[in-house]
Amino acid sequence: MSGNTFGKLFQITTFGESHGDGVGVVIDGCPAGLEITREEIQKELDRRRPGTSHLTTPRQEKDQVEILSGIFEGKTMGTPIALLIRNQDQIPAVYEPIKDLYRPGHADATYDAKYGMRDWRGGGRASARETIGRVAAGAIAKKLLAHSGVQITGYVTQIGTVKITRVDESTITTNLLNCPDATVLDAMIQEIETARKDLDSVGGIVEIIARGVPAGLGEPVFDKLSADLAHGIMSIPAVKGFEIGDGFASSSRHGSENNDEWTLKTLHGNNGNNTHIGTTTNHAGGIIGGISNGEDIILRFALKPTSSIAKKQQTVDRNGTSAEIEVHGRHDPCVAPRAVPIGEAMVALVLADHYLRNKISRIENI
Repeated sequence: MSGNTFGKLFQITTFGESHGDGVGVVIDGCPAGLEITREEIQKELDRRRPGTSHLTTPRQEKDQVEILSGIFEGKTMGTPIALLIRNQDQIPAVYEPIKDLYRPGHADATYDAKYGMRDWRGGGRASARETIGRVAAGAIAKKLLAHSGVQITGYVTQIGTVKITRVDESTITTNLLNCPDATVLDAMIQEIETARKDLDSVGGIVEIIARGVPAGLGEPVFDKLSADLAHGIMSIPAVKGFEIGDGFASSSRHGSENNDEWTLKTLHGNNGNNTHIGTTTNHAGGIIGGISNGEDIILRFALKPTSSIAKKQQTVDRNGTSAEIEVHGRHDPCVAPRAVPIGEAMVALVLADHYLRNKISRIENI
């Protein structure tokens, strides 16, 4: 396997390079008859599009999606769906002066070590521009999951040293940072601005919540739902940490503090009340034994500071000769805000895949 394909039944393959002609995705395994429009896919792409504010890269890409196959008259056909987004504002000449230098924090040296060559125009396949295909596919996965009442929401919880103190999801889409806490928004913006003016960058943390996920998703041992979520999230460029539920905080507790006790819950809905088995707390983040338990799935991931900075650094060239480097060009001073729709997309892709896989886990479903 080349590593460009993700998923078992709901499967995607992304293609393209940062400064090539375009990027995109082929989706295989989406059931026929799912209603989806180009506008719904475009809405998700617009959320991660560059050049939307002074806090992101000034690269101006419209990121308009083209549907090449698999969708006809507003519905999926059950055949491979091919989506293309053309690059329109690539300037590879910016990288010409440093094409033989290894940029600190980038995959230049590791790609050379693996392939003996690399695309020096930006980051090639290692660039976060590759994630456009994931977001486009994630829009379709979200629509599929919505049929079962699954909703996925993401937001920034920390930028640099500034952390949120509350979560008001109504404010997430009203600001530039996808932040749910208006009280720390100015401090977060200042954190980014200070780094940018200093020719530097800053990291952050994103939280994703998936609500309405039915109990029973996930496979034993190696394909646990938690393992596949970790796989998907950790494959996002710049991600360096991942946790589900209370994550690392659970390591300092006793079992009596950390266990989620089972109880019978009553749901009040339009069709009357119904009961189901659930938990009184959710330290596990909705997954036990690698299988969803019906509670909200909650996960977080940490993103390193953007590697491309104009501040002078030490490096070597391909021959090992010492050199100084300044990485100019158009880069985000903080990638966390634009990572929110990417994280949502990867969670949607994992859940959609496991949702379909779960349909063949019992004979009565066949």
